[in-house]
Order: sequence, then structure tokens, then C-alpha cells
Amino acid sequence: MFLGRVTTFADFSSTDVGFFGGVASFGINYGQVANNLPSPDKVLELFSNLKITKTRIYDTNPEILNAFAKSNVEVIVTVENEMLSQLNDPQQALQWVSGHIKPYLPDTKITGIQVGNELFTNGDTTFIQYLVPAVVNIHNALVQLGIDSNIHVSTPSSLEVLQESYPPSAGSFKSEITGIMSQFLSFLSTTKAPFWINAYPYFAYKDDPSRIPLDYVLFNPNEGMVDPNTNLHYDNMLYAQVDAVSFAIARLGFSGIEVRVSETGWPSKGDSNEAGATVQNAQTYNRNLLRRQMANEGTPLSPRMRLEAYFFALFNEDMKTGATSERNYGLFQPDETMTYNVGLAAFAASSTSSTSISLTSSATKTKVKIKPIFFLPSL
Repeated sequence: MFLGRVTTFADFSSTDVGFFGGVASFGINYGQVANNLPSPDKVLELFSNLKITKTRIYDTNPEILNAFAKSNVEVIVTVENEMLSQLNDPQQALQWVSGHIKPYLPDTKITGIQVGNELFTNGDTTFIQYLVPAVVNIHNALVQLGIDSNIHVSTPSSLEVLQESYPPSAGSFKSEITGIMSQFLSFLSTTKAPFWINAYPYFAYKDDPSRIPLDYVLFNPNEGMVDPNTNLHYDNMLYAQVDAVSFAIARLGFSGIEVRVSETGWPSKGDSNEAGATVQNAQTYNRNLLRRQMANEGTPLSPRMRLEAYFFALFNEDMKTGATSERNYGLFQPDETMTYNVGLAAFAASSTSSTSISLTSSATKTKVKIKPIFFLPSL
């Protein structure tokens, strides 16, 4: 149960450098669906300036992997969705690992492989049916090549995998993928890999702004809601979403699998029908979440385990399709000027050898926007 005092903006400023000590890492997605972004070499310089030591990319882009060689940046790479059917063949998986992973080791610090991204979307099981064979074959290939010891294998899911999500204790997976999820969770439990979830409270607010309190989704002080089955108090939607996933995992009989947030963020600009997409709200959401990351907070269900969350995104990306918001998630403009200030400069100024920032890259693919499951607080 979260009982800590909610910090106000008065408690945190860009000069509040003492606030940043003691955190292991947090993530910021580094997307590249644009034609005007700095080169990977320049981004590596930005990483260095901001004391960034972890990144995650949505492919195995050789330019990025080569640029980060001999650096202190750890990299998680991704198998594109279109490749999954081929990975049903163990020999194809071995060839993929031999060609896309092994050549970069140990110069590039590859620490994880994400097999696909949001494989279950809009009820489509085309890709997710290949998930379990693919993760098993990729893992076995790593073992066969003797490079498995420091590389975890998993996949990021959207909140569409959930059938029930409110209250969090009712969390459950959709019936059509329960069998696949049970097998996947068994794999994660055996290999000690995390379950990654993409969670965007912004989408829930945009779809129903008259019923969902803005303060609840922005991490601002608010009454929150209490789960009637657990009596756990939630003062923000993101933590409720994460705990719903944890309950869904437990409902299938698994424990000890860490849930991490692979993407979350808020757009600074949107279309006329995109409620809440403003610079002020984007700054508030990311700044408040950054503060909680720096405080090593866990969710009400797991208060002693810091929630690892990856912000979306580093840059605005001009080649993304869809609504205006899709092109305006960046904390920075392509010229590396800040879209708004969430305090990253203060973090870099105060960081030590024990602190770091993580970044995620969707190097060649547009992030799929999904309408997530959301939670209504008691008012």
C-alpha cells in the first residue's frame, strides 16, 4: 500500500540536484521514425552528456550497434514481428542469433532480446501464436553459442492482453491467449526474465476525459481509488495498470515474475479531438513519473520492488503516421533542444557511477498506438 507523501512541484526543480541520487536506472525511448534526427554517433554523445548507460532498440540496427561498441551503453535489441514465423525453426533462430547478435559481442553490450513488439493487438493472434516457439528457440540458440549468461529474452505487450483490469486485483488475461500466456510465463519463470508492458494512461484520459480525473493520470495529488478486494490505495493510473498485469500473472499460477513498463509517456501536442495533449500535461506527467523513478518507488502491490519504467520518447518523430500526438511524444526536438524541461539536466549534473538513464529506440518501426485498459478512481 502506497502511503508516502505526494511530492508537489515546489519540491522539485531543475536545480534540485540532490533529488537524483541513489537510483539504478530508468528508461527513455529513443525512437528513430524520422528523417531529421541526429546520427547514432551524435546520440551516443547525448547519452554521455546525460549519463545514459542503457538503451533498447526495436530492431538490430547495425549502425546503432556499431556506434555503441566500446561504449558503456547496454543495449536491448528486438526481433521484428515479421520475422517471428521463421523463428519457429530452431535452425533459423540459430542463424538469426549468429548473424544479428554474436558478431557484436562483446564490444557492444547486448543484454536482452525482445522477441516482437505488441504481438497481440486488436484481437489479432497472427503474431502471438509464434511467440513461445520463438523465445524458446532464440534462448536455446544463445545457449548453444555460449552467449546466454547475460542476455534475457522476452517481449513487450500492450494492455490489450488483459480481459479484466478493474479493480487491479481482478486483472486477467484474455481467454483466447490464456494458453499462450501460460506457456510464455513458464518460460519467463524458468529463465528469470521480466514481463514487459506498454502502458499509456494518456489514451484512457483522451477517450473519456469527463470521467477520468486528470490529476489521477498525471500523478498529481488526488483522492485516488481503493481496490475493494485488497484495500490497496492507488493514487495514479499507471501503477494500477501494472498491478492488474501482476494479478493476471498470478491468476495463471505464477509468482516472482517482475513486471516492467517498456513504454509510457504523454504527447505535447495533438489534434482537436485529442483531449489533454498539451505541453503542460506532458511535462507534468513525465516530471512526476521521473520523480517517482528517482525515489525508487514500487507499486502498491510490490512497494519494495522499484518499478522500472521507460519513458516515450527522446525525440519528436516526424515520419510517424496517424494522429498528431504520435509525432509529439519527444522530450527533445530533433535539434536536441528540450520540448519542455523535466529535470534531466539536473539528473546528469548530479549523477554518480551508481546512477544512469536508459533509452529505448524504435529505430525503423512506428510504435503501434493502442487503446489501453484503464481504471476509474473512486470519486
